[in-house]
Amino acid sequence: MVDRTRRTVLATVGGTVALGLAGCSQNEGAGGTETNGTTTDEMTEGETTEEETTTTETMSDEMANVRVAHMSPDAPNVDVYVDGDPVLTDVPFRTTSDYLELAPGTYTVMITAAGDESTVVFEDDLTVEAADYTVVAAGELADDGEAFEVLVLEDDTSDPGGDSARVRLVHVAPDAPAVDVTSGGTTVFDGAAYGETATQTVPANDYTLEIRPDSDGDDAEVVADYDVSLNGRTAYTVFAAGYLSPDDEPTDESFDLLVEQDASY
Repeated sequence: MVDRTRRTVLATVGGTVALGLAGCSQNEGAGGTETNGTTTDEMTEGETTEEETTTTETMSDEMANVRVAHMSPDAPNVDVYVDGDPVLTDVPFRTTSDYLELAPGTYTVMITAAGDESTVVFEDDLTVEAADYTVVAAGELADDGEAFEVLVLEDDTSDPGGDSARVRLVHVAPDAPAVDVTSGGTTVFDGAAYGETATQTVPANDYTLEIRPDSDGDDAEVVADYDVSLNGRTAYTVFAAGYLSPDDEPTDESFDLLVEQDASY
């Protein structure tokens, strides 16, 4: 049985069944473009409505399961609306919600400053099919930074199998260059750039992940390192978020790796 923390959302809106965001290209999903053994995906966006209960259980293969990650370091706490109804309130930076279950279809998603519905930072239509998605608020509100955008990732929540863990890196640190991620002399992710994702399947274990500026030998100076424990038959998303040089940026939100569990078996 697959476990995913979720809130059941009773949605009453219908629509077409296709992945796409108005004005944006289609996400490549759990596959993507192979680069040096890593899978690199581009992204797009989304969310939903009304009565809610929180459980951890098997989720329907006939529904869309959508969660929201606030990874914009200079944005305030936010509220998220779907078709005019608030589904998440007062969400701070570095937070990822539970999955919200909704019927496949097209929804109008709006993100505002928390408690201020008139301050809209994003509004657009999102069409989802029966799949799992992470919607990421990324970039910066500041005029001279990486433009604020909402990215939609299709999540691979299938069983990694055996004693393996699947790890997806999402680079959303606006002032960070492309990075290599190494552990114990082994390259885990090679040349992951801002706005990209990369996926690897690794043995379940405890790791020290070293963040380095991208280089030909993946051996540039380590700028940060983080200890993570990865369980077998589990899928994870790791967000590289915040500022490498917060003293030079609009807020003092420093760089961090944020590990979220997507699914376990």
